[in-house]
Amino acid sequence: MTNRRNCARTGTEPGLSTSTGGTARKLLKVWILRLVLGALVLLFLVGPYAWAQPGRGAGPEATPLPQGQNPNGMHIFIWAGLKSHGLGQHDYPQFLADWSKLLTEHGAVVDGALHTPSSADLEHTDVVVIYKGDAGYLSDSEKATLNAYVKRGGGFVELHDSLCGPDPAYFASLVGGGKRHGVVNYTLDAPIHYDIVDKSNPIMKDMSDITIYDEAFFLMTWAQNPPIHVLANVVIPPTRSAGDHKGEVAPQMWTWERTVPGGQPARAFVWMQGHTYANFTNYEIERTLLRGIAWAGKKPVDELVDYVPPARPAGRGGMPGMPPPPGGPGQ
Repeated sequence: MTNRRNCARTGTEPGLSTSTGGTARKLLKVWILRLVLGALVLLFLVGPYAWAQPGRGAGPEATPLPQGQNPNGMHIFIWAGLKSHGLGQHDYPQFLADWSKLLTEHGAVVDGALHTPSSADLEHTDVVVIYKGDAGYLSDSEKATLNAYVKRGGGFVELHDSLCGPDPAYFASLVGGGKRHGVVNYTLDAPIHYDIVDKSNPIMKDMSDITIYDEAFFLMTWAQNPPIHVLANVVIPPTRSAGDHKGEVAPQMWTWERTVPGGQPARAFVWMQGHTYANFTNYEIERTLLRGIAWAGKKPVDELVDYVPPARPAGRGGMPGMPPPPGGPGQ
């Protein structure tokens, strides 16, 4: 019979020899060594991307930023809407898709939606870009949210008929001008020839007196104190809907700055075309919009136009030092 006290003294259980215990300890050491080596290999593979890329871990609960996003860029919210009108016109969802990519490639941090931005959406936003039909239809709570955003100095960029609604004076308090819904105050499709009023303005650096096929607006409600600063006018063409307003000179591109009582200075940039969606790809217009967005967000006017993305890190689809391909980051 085995002496249990002897077993306790020698550290072995009945039926387990000391040679078996030594083998178990050796296997445990090998298992721990493999675990440590595996962790080191994983750390080596992940390390360059976990620490070398700016902005990693900056999101909620250390969520990594999308590859190619500039973590230090201006924050832009695109307020779009559902598509209206015919083929190639008023393509608000396509703008959200195209310009969220374009602005990211130009160094911005972009968010957006097909609904009015909430207080949470606007918390860190520098500028709201609005391309949505009749965005002037707002509830009291939505107006309160936008008013608070303006009071803290948030910027707006308004495109085409976003400034249309039942209360043009209210929208004029946001962007300097408003257009009443239900009134014939548009040309419909027509040749729109720009007369650049302020050629020295840095926003207009790449803009000339071009003609595009689009739509112009007239019979506007204007802010008075302060008034808008006109960048470009259009002579209203003689379309059927223009009627007796043909030949009138109407501002179609402007900036506006104001400070509400107790608030910070706020800016707005407006381009009233965009009826024909293809005009967003016009080189002169695209660069003018990029500068207008930067200006409205109180950034250097060329910040988006001149942005150069950092070199792509080695091992992520490109050689070291190579910038992202023309199609966009990570593609």
